[in-house]
Amino acid sequence: MDMYNQSWIGRSMTITSSTDSTLTGRQGIVVDETRNTVVLNEGEHNVVLNKASITFTVDNSDVVIHGAKVVQRPEDRIHRTYRKA
Repeated sequence: MDMYNQSWIGRSMTITSSTDSTLTGRQGIVVDETRNTVVLNEGEHNVVLNKASITFTVDNSDVVIHGAKVVQRPEDRIHRTYRKA
């Protein structure tokens, strides 16, 4: 199964690039996901990230996910087919 179609909650996420340079390199555990946002737990605090402005990897995989492509509800994303870039 492709990383695009798996649930990300409880997995580690690393931001590889972002329109906001302060977010690049951040990592944490995904604790929630909505249509437009992902919530990362970075130890003592949670950070809410806009999916459309980030590129990231999940569980140190080789698949780089462009957040703008996955702006839909998690339950809809799991059953969707994505083009390979």
